[in-house]
Amino acid sequence: MSTPLTINSVETLQEALPLIRASQEAYSNFTQEQVDAICEKTAMAVSKMRIPLAKMACEETGYGIVVDKVTKNQYASEHIWNYMRNKKTCGIISEDRAFGVKKIASPKGVIAAITPTTNPTSTTIYKIMLALKTRNAIILSPHPHAVNCSIAAAKIMRDAAIEAGLPEHVISWISVPSLEISDVLMKSVDLIIATGGSGMVKAAYSSGTPAIGVGPGNCNVVIDETADLRMAVESIIHSKTFDNGMICASEQHITVLASVYDEVKRLLKEARCYFLNDEEAAKVADVFFNAKTHGVKPDAVGQTACRLAEMAGIEVPYDTKVLIHETDDTSHDCPWANEKLTTLLGMYKAETLDEAFDICYKLVLEGGAGHSAALYIDPTEEEKITRFGLRMKAGRILINQPTSFGGIGDLYNFGLAPSLTLGPGSVGHSAFMGNTHYEQLLDIKTVTLRKENMLWLQLPKKVYYKTGCTPVALREMKEVYNFKRAFIITDSTLYQLGACDAIINQLRDMGIETAEFFDIRVDPQIQDAMKGLPKMHEFEPDVIIAVGGGSAIDTAKIMWIMYEHPEEGFLDMATTFLDIRKRIRFFPQMGKKAKLVCIPTTAGTGSECTPFTIISDANTGMKWPLIGYEMMPEMAIVDADNMMKLPPRATQASGYDVLTHAVEAYVSTFATEYTNGMCRDATKMVFDYLPRAYYSAFRDAKPDPVAREKMANASALAGIAFANAFLGINHSLSHKLGGWFHIPHGTANALLFPFVCRFNAQRHPYKMGTFSQYKYPQAFERYVELGELIGVKGKTDEQTFENWIKACEQLKKDIDIPETILDWLLEAHPEKTAEEWETEFLAAVDQMSEWAFHDACIGCNPVYPTIAELKGCYLKAFYGEKKYAEKYGDIWEVPVTLPTDTHAAYPMGLCADLGVEKTGGFN
Repeated sequence: MSTPLTINSVETLQEALPLIRASQEAYSNFTQEQVDAICEKTAMAVSKMRIPLAKMACEETGYGIVVDKVTKNQYASEHIWNYMRNKKTCGIISEDRAFGVKKIASPKGVIAAITPTTNPTSTTIYKIMLALKTRNAIILSPHPHAVNCSIAAAKIMRDAAIEAGLPEHVISWISVPSLEISDVLMKSVDLIIATGGSGMVKAAYSSGTPAIGVGPGNCNVVIDETADLRMAVESIIHSKTFDNGMICASEQHITVLASVYDEVKRLLKEARCYFLNDEEAAKVADVFFNAKTHGVKPDAVGQTACRLAEMAGIEVPYDTKVLIHETDDTSHDCPWANEKLTTLLGMYKAETLDEAFDICYKLVLEGGAGHSAALYIDPTEEEKITRFGLRMKAGRILINQPTSFGGIGDLYNFGLAPSLTLGPGSVGHSAFMGNTHYEQLLDIKTVTLRKENMLWLQLPKKVYYKTGCTPVALREMKEVYNFKRAFIITDSTLYQLGACDAIINQLRDMGIETAEFFDIRVDPQIQDAMKGLPKMHEFEPDVIIAVGGGSAIDTAKIMWIMYEHPEEGFLDMATTFLDIRKRIRFFPQMGKKAKLVCIPTTAGTGSECTPFTIISDANTGMKWPLIGYEMMPEMAIVDADNMMKLPPRATQASGYDVLTHAVEAYVSTFATEYTNGMCRDATKMVFDYLPRAYYSAFRDAKPDPVAREKMANASALAGIAFANAFLGINHSLSHKLGGWFHIPHGTANALLFPFVCRFNAQRHPYKMGTFSQYKYPQAFERYVELGELIGVKGKTDEQTFENWIKACEQLKKDIDIPETILDWLLEAHPEKTAEEWETEFLAAVDQMSEWAFHDACIGCNPVYPTIAELKGCYLKAFYGEKKYAEKYGDIWEVPVTLPTDTHAAYPMGLCADLGVEKTGGFN
């Protein structure tokens, strides 16, 4: 057998460390089978020597009881190994192939094990077993008063382990402990496990090396009136007398309800406890209590009750097990309110359970924060037990258990790891709360494969489409759903034109009562929804039918939410997300009071098939997108008959909106094979049929039902596509542009569209979108595919892309949408000059850019933009390519001056206008 390293000075420690690290490095390559074989043989060898080691510990320290130390030695070898026996600690310890995750365990390296005088051999066994299981080297630093017994235990284990194949210097020890050696040791290792006095634990924490330490265990035990009193008393005495009370989790005082106090006292006396009077208690306190440190004097640790009485000069019966003093003093200066690692107990009376909890809380927090607390109670009193657990600042909440055994785990409970180092957590100034076991000695590495999460396709439960399908679909209101009360939401123009008359008449003929709300502006505003809400609440519909374009449908969705959930906060629902499945705040469940049916009258927004709604704030002009699949309509009725009379401007704007939806969803980082086909078909139909639909909208033009139906279908298809693949910065920019300068949404999209395509087409952008399935920038290739689809393929991909941009610009011209934002403003507001509009736009663009970045559509864009790049997009769309290049050159980023005041950057005028708190709801 090899000779152990001699470590008895700083110099010999420094000489030994390289050898120890080399042995640990070799051991770190052992397999799980080799490690487990070493552990088992080591545990068996030291277990066979449990009695001699117990004798040595008692003889050397003068503390405790031999037979109990035998039990502790057996526990440290048997229970610790049994707990770890089948645990994986080498290499791959777990693997989830479905999620592509592997956990790989690595040893920490070299462990410094500080061991106490109270439990020297058992703690040594325990810590060496942990180190062996985790392939760490360990250097034992025993308490100066327990050197021989601790080293004896370590040597037995070392010899057995080496015989089983362990590299020779994995287990080492300091044979002549000193503060100087301990200081160097703690600064030279990779982890410290410190079990001992508060001074040593504090030194470990302040060494600069990661450390797991313990704290004082001032465990208070509450005895409720529902408890099995005999079991409680016998368990407490059994625990308190085990090794003369030296386990840190042992009971230090008990708190008994007044209703059972006398009975508990009687049972304690029967169990051979002696109650001290005040004079006797003062003498005993002089023996055990150190008033300066609030700790126990070394001579009193681990002594019998009779020995303590003898030391105090008082007489007690020869068979006394525990000395008890009744007190009501819970102050930290009271000897009986502190930790007593010997056969002493304080005893408190409480009139109520709450008072008992208060006493327990104070005693544990002031004298043993984070350690242990116990309660004896009828186990069916779950509410009281939970309340106790919530209240106590303790890592171990022990119910109906002797705390010496319950606290160390695996004897009177399940799921609490067997341990002789009990971490008190942050409340006890430790990094770990719990029973220290093998996992704390491992570094767990996580290997993750790039995986693509589950995708989805969500759309309304029913989508009915075909020219003339409205009356057929409406039959289901009665025949399938048996609705009783329909609330119809539309805009004032459609209502006055009688667009809802046939729907209302059919519903009434089926026996369904109706009510209408139509006070909605072109750009829907939260204030509009608020006006209609009282009527909706009064009518109490079971179906809400939205008839109109995006304004009516978006307003209907907002009113639907407010009708079902008036407590919801608008701004909370307008929050952005990186992944809709992981958003901070989810929408509430919808449809409990009413279902939503959407009948679009424009071929544009696609809102009838989406979980989106866009709403403005009249006070700030801000447009906010709300996104949540809970807002998906129950039914969409896509009938071109409802769109035949759509005027030119609405046809123009809503039609180009369809193109923006289709293309943004096609280049989105969330685009899938399920949505791509819809995007391609919608894009092709827009180029083929939007000009026809637009020209057929003029008063003297011939109607074109084919073009209208194709655009209706394109709108719904694009809506379903972007309901699942989402949109991008074109919409983020247009939401703020439209809100600020009152540009119709579809028109704002069109004015930005060619410039956004150029921005997204960067082959190597500054930042790309973040989504696992999006492997590399590919928007350029996507635009090329669409160019080929619409028939503008060039000789090269670059030429096809340029032809695509030209085709998008030409489509704008074909339907009379100006080329730039400035052109539109001059056309819509000829009373202002170009210079005036430029001044106004430049004054707004920085703020709009930041607000656009705050928009929910940003996250799915193929290029993740900076705020300065968004400003560049705005300015290109304002000036046009040529003039922008003259002013800013060939760059996208234009410096932005951002406000630093949060409330200036994100106005809360909406909430103020509604008369609610900034974090409040609608009402």
